Amino acid sequence: MSKVTRRDFIKSSLAAGVTMTLLSPYSRVRGANDDIRLAIVGVGGQGSGHINYFRNLPGVRVVALCDADKDHLDKRVEDFKKRNEKIDGFLDVRKLLEDKNIDAITTATPNFWHSLVVVWACQAGKDVYVEKPVSHNIWEGRKAVEAARKYNRIVQTGTQKRSDEGLIEAFKYIREGNLGAIKWARGFCYKPRGSIGKVNGPQPVPASVDYDLWCGPADMLPLMRKNLHYDWHWVWNTGNGDIGNQGIHEMDLARWALGQKGLAPRVIGIGGRFGYDDDAETANTQIAFYDYKPAPLIFEVRGLPRKAGETGMDVYRKVTQIGVVVQCENGYFAGGDGGGWTYDKDGNKLKQFKGEGGGRHHQNFIDAVRSRKTSDLNADIEEGHLSSSLCHMGNISYRLGQKKSTEEIKEMIKDNSELTDSFERFLSHLAANNVDLGKTPATIGPMLTMDVKKESFVGQSADMANMLVKRNYREPYVIPDKV
Repeated sequence: MSKVTRRDFIKSSLAAGVTMTLLSPYSRVRGANDDIRLAIVGVGGQGSGHINYFRNLPGVRVVALCDADKDHLDKRVEDFKKRNEKIDGFLDVRKLLEDKNIDAITTATPNFWHSLVVVWACQAGKDVYVEKPVSHNIWEGRKAVEAARKYNRIVQTGTQKRSDEGLIEAFKYIREGNLGAIKWARGFCYKPRGSIGKVNGPQPVPASVDYDLWCGPADMLPLMRKNLHYDWHWVWNTGNGDIGNQGIHEMDLARWALGQKGLAPRVIGIGGRFGYDDDAETANTQIAFYDYKPAPLIFEVRGLPRKAGETGMDVYRKVTQIGVVVQCENGYFAGGDGGGWTYDKDGNKLKQFKGEGGGRHHQNFIDAVRSRKTSDLNADIEEGHLSSSLCHMGNISYRLGQKKSTEEIKEMIKDNSELTDSFERFLSHLAANNVDLGKTPATIGPMLTMDVKKESFVGQSADMANMLVKRNYREPYVIPDKV
């Protein structure tokens, strides 16, 4: 047997240390307490919140901003200058990612940019905090996960409620069987959404916007709505409707509560855009049923008020506007941001789970960036991918649907008690808003079957459905098959 000398041991240890240093995202000389240098991509709406959150975290220094709208960028850069804080500004995220003085980025761009930014950032050696949904379609979300794993990046999803201590405790309590077996979980996005108006033709793109950069991987179409910003949520080329906007938060809660670690094996969607005629394409009233076993997930979207002429929104089982209800054999849980309560079968309060919302979610990302442990993340990119993909699945069924009479839809779903319950309340809600379904019928999509391992549809209507699993990317904003 060969003998290892002390000199050999020291030499091999030094070599191993050099290798680890080269593999580390902190290959520059830095101590454990050195600042993490952060860039924020997309600084218009949610991105301005990212600035406020991250620049106030100990050990974090916001060093760069990026936005395809020069007005947004200049305004945020000026804010830093007023505080005598150094900041670099970029219009093009590709130029930003070339900067070796950036350790991590956050992205609050529109949905259709999210996965591409994640892939590019991982390839550039940056960690990423990506807003929800993590993708515009199912295929690219999986590519974002693959990129995070291949390049050993820390990638956190912006589903902040994963960091709510009350919800963490509540869902653990439920899954331990304290209320008996779970019967179903319902997610709710009852959020007021008015008309975006209607235009007669293409509108001018704001002069401050580099429209090619803004569109990125999406089709570069004429602007056929009054507002470029935010209202992109309601157009399929760029958005995912409210189920993929606000709803992704509550979709994630419902899947988390059920303890499901993959996509649902079947999905069906019902909905429509009711109450006004505008340039939006996505549903403002929607139901999606996910056939998880042994307990299904049902999701409901409502953008109209509880009644015509009022401003308040519908309430379901103590949940106002947004939240989740988890029905069990011996009671149920109702809550959302800031924890919630368990109730007995008669609706009497049993136990409160106090939370503080998702305020520590950004700190959780920074902690994981320092530890280099994906397991430290409360909302790893794969969790975000799965919940985002559920939203996409519901939209795909709806988009492949046909308008049917109320009686036809009732007949088609009569053997599904939970979906029938949601549809009956859907009808009451629309009636309260003076919507005549005889004139504007609801759309019901096909029941689609998902191969949960391949994350593609199989069986009836699969060919059409799989056309919506991935988009056609616009050069040079392309996510490759191999990231």
